[in-house]
This record gives sequence, structure tokens and C-alpha cells, in this order.
Amino acid sequence: MSEIESSSPRRNAGRRRPAATASAAPVPARSRAYRTIVNPYENPRIYSDDQVAAIHVAALSLLESQGMKVLSPIARKRYAQAGATVDEDTQVVRIDRGLVAKALATTPSEFTFQALDPEFNVKVGGKNVCLAPTSGPPNIMDIHHGRRAGTFEDFCNLMKLSQSFDVIHTLGGAVEPQDVPVHLRHYETTRSMLLLSDKAPFIFSRGSQQIADCFELIRIAHQVSAEEFKQKPYVWTVINTNSPLQLDIPMAEGIIDFAEAGQVLIITPFTLAGAMAPVTITGALTLAHAEALAGITLAQSVRPGTPILYGSFTSNVDMKSGSPAFGTPEYVKAAFGAGQLARYIKVPWRSSSATASNTPDAQAAYEAQMSLWGALMGGANFMLHAAGWVEGGLSTSYEKFIMDIEMLQMFAELFQPVGAEASDMALDAIAEVGYGGHFFACAHTMERYRTAFYTPLISDWRNYGTWENDGAKTATERANAVYQETLARYVAPERDPGVVEAMNAFVDRRTAAGGAPPIT
Repeated sequence: MSEIESSSPRRNAGRRRPAATASAAPVPARSRAYRTIVNPYENPRIYSDDQVAAIHVAALSLLESQGMKVLSPIARKRYAQAGATVDEDTQVVRIDRGLVAKALATTPSEFTFQALDPEFNVKVGGKNVCLAPTSGPPNIMDIHHGRRAGTFEDFCNLMKLSQSFDVIHTLGGAVEPQDVPVHLRHYETTRSMLLLSDKAPFIFSRGSQQIADCFELIRIAHQVSAEEFKQKPYVWTVINTNSPLQLDIPMAEGIIDFAEAGQVLIITPFTLAGAMAPVTITGALTLAHAEALAGITLAQSVRPGTPILYGSFTSNVDMKSGSPAFGTPEYVKAAFGAGQLARYIKVPWRSSSATASNTPDAQAAYEAQMSLWGALMGGANFMLHAAGWVEGGLSTSYEKFIMDIEMLQMFAELFQPVGAEASDMALDAIAEVGYGGHFFACAHTMERYRTAFYTPLISDWRNYGTWENDGAKTATERANAVYQETLARYVAPERDPGVVEAMNAFVDRRTAAGGAPPIT
């Protein structure tokens, strides 16, 4: 019997795990400050105000003249009811700019995710930053076992890691547990999120029945009625358009299902310049903007006030191979531009941290760092794939997850306010030390040294000899140790046994009925 079978979320629900192991370092108290991150900086601009307005107008013209091909007849009917022009023969929907303006007028500029523990509620919008782990790769890797198909045990491990670090604010799809059949997978993953973490969950939009099942599990966990559920955002999904200019059936109907329930939609065109989008950054952003506006319009026509994030995932391809490239200068520029467009229409903005590296190496680190600079300094309100992403999104790496946590915590620290009081200017300390002295033991330092600086998670700042004598471990090796220690000291949150029993009964009943296959 595997570890996940012997201590699965269902079997141990409502029961705490053993205390932390002696080898595991305690979580720094200052990390609680990372539960709420506010970006205090001005955002870079690659376009003037006039240029942003011109891109918006160009996108509106594109929706009016060329329109979107919408494969779902249900969605086409909704568009027609809202006032769009629908050609059933071609499945093309043309959307008047007045209809888009009406939709934008009802799209909230801020909302707050409701977590099972209110301590983990997180505000989205304005200058607030919400960070989510990677979502959906089919493969998992670590340095001891290599690359392999993701399992349910891996999925649960990533939920535990996400719960363990305050700088992660919501959950994500983590890795696809391929040892669970697709028609039952949403039951196991959603239940695990709700039992292993207190943070707001994510679900895939893979058909109305799967979505309804997941919504019911979330309502049971929160002990709210269907009507109460509609009043606040408890869960989120990602809607990807099929660029260029197409919306498929699961995505279009996912917009409708989430909007009817008042839950969060991240509408994200996947536009790779030179492949599914024009080769210019501005052309790719214009196309992406049009597609995002089309999705926002559908959602708001279904339920005005539906919480939405303007998603951007614009990068370029390697023109020699056609492979996606991430963390590039073009990726950063596209992020800055997308942030400007999102702020122009006053909709919270989602970006990503991504790398094309096939392993958690130096390339993975510098490409992810470039992505983070583009997104976070560009003003992203929601960062998806913030921890764990490698191989262009085909794999999640345990070590990369921890390496990313280090970088995210550094950004969170960068965003902390800097004191400028008289005591911070330290004139007394300067006078005490005098000429040519040092500040190691002065009173000012002794009062503050414990909390003065960020304490790294995996960075090793010791000298070469000390580092070598301690095994000469690389950052990747140290990250491996941290992820294992974190899992060893993980303690499951308490759950009401009656609620857990109701969740389990629902899953058993739906499983016995045959589950819910995804739609295509």
C-alpha cells in the first residue's frame, strides 16, 4: 500500500498528523506577512496612453468585423440574446463595441476569494498580488526519481506544499494525477484540495457536470447553500481561447457555468507570437485583447458582476524549431503591455511565471526570474504557475517549486514597506560607532538583527570552505531537502467530521453513478 493510500485525505480527515520532525526548520514568523502582498511600485509602460487606447479600439474593430468562432451552440445563443450578431452557418459571433462597453461596466475591479480559513482570504485587484502554484502539467519530476507521469500522491504532496508556504495564496491544478480516471479525477482532486489546505481551490472547466460536482463539494466544505455560494467567490478556473479567434465548447460553456454561479473566471488567450498570433508583440496583444474581451462579454451577459481576471499568456516561439519560449525579453514586454491593457479596462490582471527549461537548472531560474519581473513589476494581480513550472508547462518539479518559493518570498519582501522614521535613519548608531568602526555589536543592530533582513529558504551564504565541507550541495539539491522536510512536518487542517462524511458520501454516490466524463 502506498503512502498516499495509507494516509489519504479521506481516511485521515479531521485527524491531525504527527508533530514536525526534528530535522525540519520552523517556518519563519515573518512569512505571515506574505499572506497579504501589496505592490507599492509604479508599473513600467511600454505604450503611451494613446497607444493603449488605439490597441483597445483595434481589438474592438476586430470583434465587430471578423468576430470569434464559437463552437458551442449554447454559447452562441447566449451571445445572440445579449445582442451580438451570430452566423450559425459559420459559427462566427460578431460583437458590437457597445456590448463590450456594457460588459466592462459591470466587471468588478476587485473581489476577495473566500477560503475555508478566513485567515487565507485574499483580495484580488488594485495593487494586491495573489500567487498560485503551477496548474495542470501531466508529468512530475524530482532529482532522485526523474521525470514520470503525475500521480494522485504527487497531487496531494503539492497541495501540502501549497498549504505550507504563506506566499502561496490559492491552490492550482498542480499536476494531473494520471492514475485516477478522468471521469472520476475531479472528485479526488477537489476533495483533496478541500481537506489538505485552507486556501481557495481551482477546478478545470471540463464540462457542466464536472463543474457542478466540484461546486457541490465546495458548498459542502463551506457549509453554504447554492444561493449563498453565488454571492461570493470561492473557486476559480482558467478559460483558454483557441487562438486565433476561436472559443471551444468546454471553454465557452465553462464561462457560462462559472458566471451563473458567480465564481471567478480567468479568461486567458494563449497567444504565442509567430505561431498562434502575429509575430509582433503589439499584434499578439491586440489579438489577445480581442479574445479576452469576447470572453468577458459572454460572462457579463450571463451574470453582470461576475468576478473576472483579464488573463494574458503572450510569449514568442523559437523561430528555428517552433517551440514555445518563456522568460524572454519579448515575454516581459508582452507582460508589461498586457498589464497596461488590463488597467485601461479596469479589470484585474493575471500573468504567469514560466520557463522552457527541461529541468530545474540555471536556465529555469533565470527565465522564471525574468517572467516574475515582467508580471509582478508589471502590476499583475494574480500570478499563475508561480511555483513548480518546468518544461514549458509539461512538467511540475518539486525542486523548482521550492526554488520558486524562494524567489516569491524575495519579491514579497521587496514589496514590504521601508521605514523612514528617525530610528530608521540610525543617527545614534552612526555616532556610537564613529570613524572606521563596525556596526555588528552596536545597540541599534542588537535591537534589530533578528528581523532586519530576509532569511533565505535555500540560498547558502556561507564561505566556500564551509559550504564544501557540508557536502557542496547545489541550490537544486538543497531545494530537494526542503521539499521533503516540508512534507515531513506538514499537519493537515482540522475538519468537521460531519462535513467530511458528507463530502465522502457525495463522492461515493457520484462515483457509483458513473462519474462525469469531460466534454470535448
